Amino acid sequence: MLGLGPAPSFNPEIMVMMARGPGLFAGLSHLGRRITIDGNTLDSKAQIVSALAGANVASNDPVEARQQLADAVAPFRGGPTPIYASEDRSIPGPGGNIPVRLYWPGAGRLPRPILVWFHGGGFVLGSVESHDEPCRRLARACDAVVISVEYRLAPEAKFPAGLDDCRAAFAWAAANAADIGGDPARLAVGGDSAGGNLAAALTLACRDQGGPQPGLQLLAYPVTDADMAQRSYKLFADGFFLTAERMGWFFDKYLESPDQGSDPLVSPLKAPDLSDLAPAHVITAGFDPLRDEGRAYARRLEEAGVAVEHVEYPTMTHAFFSMAGVFAQASVATERAARAMRAAFAA
Repeated sequence: MLGLGPAPSFNPEIMVMMARGPGLFAGLSHLGRRITIDGNTLDSKAQIVSALAGANVASNDPVEARQQLADAVAPFRGGPTPIYASEDRSIPGPGGNIPVRLYWPGAGRLPRPILVWFHGGGFVLGSVESHDEPCRRLARACDAVVISVEYRLAPEAKFPAGLDDCRAAFAWAAANAADIGGDPARLAVGGDSAGGNLAAALTLACRDQGGPQPGLQLLAYPVTDADMAQRSYKLFADGFFLTAERMGWFFDKYLESPDQGSDPLVSPLKAPDLSDLAPAHVITAGFDPLRDEGRAYARRLEEAGVAVEHVEYPTMTHAFFSMAGVFAQASVATERAARAMRAAFAA
């Protein structure tokens, strides 16, 4: 299950209005006790969103679960953030053409930084469409060309198919930067959750196997360890949008065998050497099973001499970055990521 399991039957649009309206929300929040774990108190809106969205994503059929997630989370995304233009394209990939969506924040052909973004969803769920709004926010905040990648999903395409698509898209961005108004000398890579895993793995692969190198990696609550043994998996196993059980289901769909979990391109935290990688901006959430592996990855990068900015949002759950319609912290996190890009590519 992804979330709390059975919950009251509420209309998502009504729940969004409650979450946005202080008076309505204050009354609703008194219906349940506040949750404090590990010194942090869960945001009241996050408590409601977890109960609603999580309860509505219960299918173990990947196709059904994809639609359930899209429907459950859509009311909380906010937007659409205005930008100059977006365009859907297909680019060559190792398993056929890869759909991508490009975002331009403003007019003019002045070269801008490029951010290649990989959506979350446990390697099984999610899409370019489901992450349209976060990419719009990133394009505007970063004043960058954003390329959102529709990589192949499991179980139809298991590891390393999705990563191979991401590498091909990143190489395409580097080779075609000038044609899309981008600067090939200012290439960043990023993603949320499973997309953060793919961004971290791509950065490792570029260092070890060749190819264009990113100048920054933006990792929002990234998956970094397939062992699922960190303390936060026990603290937040159930009831906080993403569950430990669902993460096990994701890995079962993604990997051909559990042995692949020891591969650093599946579990970047297991890489013996994290030196000589791109600077990183790492986002974690206080009520997230992935919290501790994100912390650990940021710490190991720093110990290896990589410039790291780690920002934790202690009252938030997994997936908050994509829910700016409800959480002000999503916009704050986007602006901090934008500052990290400006700092990384400062002349």
